[in-house]
Amino acid sequence: MEDWQLDFEWLKVRHHLKDLFNRETLPDLNAILLLIGIQEAGQVKATYTKEEKQDLMHVAVCTLLSQDGYFEFEGLDHDGWPHFKVIKPVPTEGVKAQEQLLKEKVITYFSEQVN
Repeated sequence: MEDWQLDFEWLKVRHHLKDLFNRETLPDLNAILLLIGIQEAGQVKATYTKEEKQDLMHVAVCTLLSQDGYFEFEGLDHDGWPHFKVIKPVPTEGVKAQEQLLKEKVITYFSEQVN
């Protein structure tokens, strides 16, 4: 995906979520990862601890990267939390490249949710 296309599609996702949740500001990548984690884990609560937020964001990242075979869903633990196993290492080309990869996966995730 070219940079301009990524920027355009990323902005569309952010605006969609802003409108969906009737917010004043556009959500950032961390907020969107948290939202995906909540949806995938089914752990809906009024508030979350810092550790729970980190765990939910981890669930989101694993879910998103499982699309490319980096992770595989193993199952739920006794508390209902999803667990994944590493299949292959995620290329670590720097923070910017990792962020771009996650944005592409978020775009794909929401386009599949809508369709």
